[in-house]
Amino acid sequence: MGKVAIIMGSKSDLPVMQEAIDILKDFKIEVEVDIISAHRTPELMMEFGKQAHHKGIDVIIAGAGGAAHLPGMVASLTPLPVIGVPVKSSNSIDGWDSILSILQMPRGVPVATVALNGAKNAGILAAQILGVKDQSIQEKILNYMNELTVKVQKMREDL
Repeated sequence: MGKVAIIMGSKSDLPVMQEAIDILKDFKIEVEVDIISAHRTPELMMEFGKQAHHKGIDVIIAGAGGAAHLPGMVASLTPLPVIGVPVKSSNSIDGWDSILSILQMPRGVPVATVALNGAKNAGILAAQILGVKDQSIQEKILNYMNELTVKVQKMREDL
C-alpha cells in the first residue's frame, strides 16, 4: 500500500487540506502530514523535497495560499508526483494568486493542480496514482465512483 505526504504552508491551510487527509484515510492509505513553508522554513522544505522518495512516500500533496510556492519548489526537488492545492488564504486575491502560482510551472517541473480549495480531489488523484500499481486501492476508487453514481441516481429519483 502506498504512502502520501500532505504538506501545507501554514496551519491555517489545515481546514482545506483536511479533506485530502480524510478521503485518503477512507481509502486506507497511509498519510503523513506536516507544515512546511517555502518562505519561512526553506531549509526544511529543501530537506523534505530531497528526501521524500527515500522515506517511502509515493505521492506528495502540497497546499499553499498567496504566493503558493510550496508545490512548485518541492516538485523541483523530488522525483515524486506532486499535486498542488491552491488555498484561498486571508491575504489572497480571490485565490487567483494561489491558482496561478501553482498552475503556471516552467517546463520540466510539473505540478498537477486541482481547483481552489480542492483538497478532496487532490486526495482522490493521489489514490488514483497509487491505484495504478495497487489493485486494492483501485477497487476502493471504483467503489467510491459507484457511490457517486448512486447518489446522483437517488437525487434524480427524488425530483
